[in-house]
Amino acid sequence: MILETMVVGPLEVNCYLIASGQGKEAVVIDPGDDGEKIIARIRKLDLSLRYILNTHGHFDHIGANRILKEATEAEILIHQKDAPLLSTAAEHARSFGLRAAPSPPPDRFIDESDRIEVEGLVLQVFATPGHSEGGVSFLLDTTLFTGDTLFAGSIGRTDLPGGSFREIMISIQDRILPLGDHISIRPGHGPSSTIQKERRTNPFIAELGSQYI
Repeated sequence: MILETMVVGPLEVNCYLIASGQGKEAVVIDPGDDGEKIIARIRKLDLSLRYILNTHGHFDHIGANRILKEATEAEILIHQKDAPLLSTAAEHARSFGLRAAPSPPPDRFIDESDRIEVEGLVLQVFATPGHSEGGVSFLLDTTLFTGDTLFAGSIGRTDLPGGSFREIMISIQDRILPLGDHISIRPGHGPSSTIQKERRTNPFIAELGSQYI
């Protein structure tokens, strides 16, 4: 299997390129910027991009959607609640003093328990709102791509429009932690981790309790 991480854009988003290695089809998770760099890597590996998967709709995670879509005709998949953010990426970026291209509209919506299949690989969708209303995570075997829900040692910010501290904690408690300590975490920013490590060291998880249920 091919699983590569490219750190893209000024906010250093982890963009993931995934393929089974048994064929040419691939998926990209969170192409936030540097579209030409992503395309060059796809072509070097002789892959064909099937899906562009967005864990959520913030500009730093979808900024290269348009260039990838135009170059490859891959399908854009995102949760319906975050789909409106695709067209307002430029305005959102300007509020951070940055630039981003608006994304084309999604080809289809994804939600809890959906399965995305590509040449033998299956990514299961988990709804993990809190950082944004339509945030999702993707589980591939024992690897969970958490977007900006769960980081190594921290969680995503919840002060942006659509964010909710209560919702993000429920997402972590009810949807992520039950997957088991053996699960590897690949977040939207920063280093990888595991659920086991986060249980031991993440201060937000240490304070989880019935108040979030």
